[in-house]
Amino acid sequence: MTIELLLEQFYTDLLLVKRLSEQSAITYKISSQEFLNWLSSEQIKLKDVTSKDLMFFLLHRKDSGSGDLTISKDIAGIRAFGEYLVRKGFWTENIALQMDKPKSTRNVPSVLSVEEIDLLLNAIDKTTPLGKRDDALFELIYSCGLRISEVCNLLIMNLHMEEKLILVTGKGDKERLIPFGGRAYDKLKIYLEEVRPELVKSKNTAQVFVNYKGDAISRKGVWKRFQELEALSGVKSKVHTLRHSFATHLLSGGADLRSVQELLGHSDLSTTTIYTHITDNQLQEAHDKYFKI
Repeated sequence: MTIELLLEQFYTDLLLVKRLSEQSAITYKISSQEFLNWLSSEQIKLKDVTSKDLMFFLLHRKDSGSGDLTISKDIAGIRAFGEYLVRKGFWTENIALQMDKPKSTRNVPSVLSVEEIDLLLNAIDKTTPLGKRDDALFELIYSCGLRISEVCNLLIMNLHMEEKLILVTGKGDKERLIPFGGRAYDKLKIYLEEVRPELVKSKNTAQVFVNYKGDAISRKGVWKRFQELEALSGVKSKVHTLRHSFATHLLSGGADLRSVQELLGHSDLSTTTIYTHITDNQLQEAHDKYFKI
């Protein structure tokens, strides 16, 4: 079996059997490809791999300039690959489980203030059809803490205007209900009634947000529009920062951690706790500003 065929079968297994997100499956496939290419260069057969070989592979990755985060991803990918190899009979045991991930500090995500969010959204030209679409699009991303993929894949059938709720499909095909407020409702109403019918015309597009051709808007399309907003507003940011800002503003406003976890779709509460460090820093800065002598 060729390396290419083995990787494709592994990738398909991650999507269909393990139910991983497409992005995670791609990341694991890339790490496994690096590993297999290294085995080939070292003339080591896959069935003969030892824990010592795995250690030398990680040393090779580090010597090649890979950081701790990349190596952690490699280890996660090769562990998943090892589990697949055991199921398919290539390995008798998953020796990749013996690899320890490097301890690395988690970077605190950057967030925008409420004022900066307003600057970004106010930079949208709301006199044009696409501007009205963008107004609704980025408002919903921020007010619901959505990932780009989630807003791009949001279906009309899962948008409940009367209840002010959306049903979102997140990582691992996990669904969650998220409420949205009056401001998002007003912007969505304008987009749905005035803009979307003109863009879609006779097309039967299932997604809420569409491009100028009436097809579902792409991740690239969202990124491009956001970059234009950055230039117009002067606020340096990324689309995903709107999600970070949503979580941080909720916690700063008194929301409990479990509720924010549910709204973000985090499977592990520890992932959500990163935002508590941000709010702690904000409180410290506020204290120093007003009370430090």
